[in-house]
Amino acid sequence: MKKSIHSFSLFFLSTLLVISSCGGPSETSEQEESTDQEQQITDNRASPLRKVEGEINGKKVLIQYGSPAVNERAIYGDLVPYNEVWRTGANEATYVEFSEDVSVEGEPLAAGRYSLFTIPRKTGPWTVIFNSEWDLEHGHYQYKEEHDVLRVNAIPTWENQSQERLSVEIENSEIVVKWEKLRLPIHVE
Repeated sequence: MKKSIHSFSLFFLSTLLVISSCGGPSETSEQEESTDQEQQITDNRASPLRKVEGEINGKKVLIQYGSPAVNERAIYGDLVPYNEVWRTGANEATYVEFSEDVSVEGEPLAAGRYSLFTIPRKTGPWTVIFNSEWDLEHGHYQYKEEHDVLRVNAIPTWENQSQERLSVEIENSEIVVKWEKLRLPIHVE
């Protein structure tokens, strides 16, 4: 009996080694290729933590955010109320880090790391907030206006196609928030 269990164990381990050494791209190589733009940091929660790295006009930009899904919910005006501060993501506060001084929607912002909040509006421009308290475990529940470094307006557009998961991307000279049918470009120079 012991010999057959030992033989089965050796067969099982050998099979695993053969399967793991088969050709084709591995998960590691796929992840390495994606680190230039976006990387999923955690996947064991409902709103995975994502990290985006890139450049705007030669200046390094790093963004980290929780990526919630629509899940057949009404988003704007319901889950994300109008005229209230939103953490612009899920779980902890979304943050943006600039390696050098920048201009956001024409206003100066010093190099550094900032939490990113927005105030959604049913019509017209949204308020975009950069706050010095960037490490907020509970997002907008810990937000304090007195720590705001910059407030600017950005004009949302509404797309025909719905995007299931929230993303915060670097596109040319913009940070773009996308979720459901929202596309919110924030111009950075």
